[in-house]
Amino acid sequence: MGIDILFIVIAVLAVLAVVSTVRIVPQARAYNIERFGRYQRTLNPGLNFIIPVVDRVNTRYDLREQVFSSKPQPVITEDNLVVNIDTVLYYQITEPRAAAYEVANYLAAIDQLTVTTLRNVIGGMDLERTLTSREEINSMLRGVLDDATGKWGIRVNRVEIKAIDPPPSIKEAMEKQMRAERDKRAVVLHAEGERQQRILTAEGARQQAILEAQGDQQARILRADGEAQAVERVFQAVHANNADSKVLAYKYLETLPHLANGEGNTFWVIPGELSQAVQNVSKAFSPDSGFAAPTGSGQEAPESEEHAGAEAPAQLTAGQHRDSSAAEAADHAAEIAAEAVAG
Repeated sequence: MGIDILFIVIAVLAVLAVVSTVRIVPQARAYNIERFGRYQRTLNPGLNFIIPVVDRVNTRYDLREQVFSSKPQPVITEDNLVVNIDTVLYYQITEPRAAAYEVANYLAAIDQLTVTTLRNVIGGMDLERTLTSREEINSMLRGVLDDATGKWGIRVNRVEIKAIDPPPSIKEAMEKQMRAERDKRAVVLHAEGERQQRILTAEGARQQAILEAQGDQQARILRADGEAQAVERVFQAVHANNADSKVLAYKYLETLPHLANGEGNTFWVIPGELSQAVQNVSKAFSPDSGFAAPTGSGQEAPESEEHAGAEAPAQLTAGQHRDSSAAEAADHAAEIAAEAVAG
């Protein structure tokens, strides 16, 4: 019975010894092993064996890239303004031994180094440059941190400024400035729009005036061409019918009243040819003019004195009719001249 218990104890101790000897390290992990308190080696991912009681795991590190967000830190700018800057750090452990034995707390060391670097960098910039030079600040921070953390077995991949908070009074002033800039841009854009509108309106009015002028020009040209053709046809008709000066004088008298029909005609000068034209018309309808009946020639003698005596009253009547026609024509010409003078 005692022998069985002894075997059971020995088996349990053997199992515990085997379990304490085997170390399984996950992927992207690293274990630092110390032997009698001294660094002995770093276990890589996979199955590893150590000596129980003699070797022990001191530190376990994650070799993946990690993110560290620092608290907002007050920083004074070149123009003596206090701003709170919040940074985000992306780092990765490359040497577990150095991370464990070269620095006591690498996160606190990185945080303090970030704050001091920020104060050195921001101290040489004013507020406006600080707000607009994030990329420059990030590059300078990364360079300083990478140099300092290299001996700690840590690689700083990236440093980003998450927020820059100026004082409330500065925020209010910046908001007013931004509002003023927006109002200014709005006024400028509105003025530019009105300017473009006026330019387009003026261009449209100009095109309209040009088109109307061209249309009026074409209409006047067509009217002038029509009047020229009408005058030409009248001239051709007069010459084709061989009109004498008497007909032309009569037409001249008919045209005179139309000269005074204009609305703005308050003064009218009677042409000097008016009396001559009246005389020509009067002569045209006088008995001595060509409109009188032609007399017979000496070759054709009257058949008898009775026949001649019978025709005498008829010729007298015709002569009287021609005299009355001439008188009426003369009166009509006189009336036309009087109306022309009165107009």
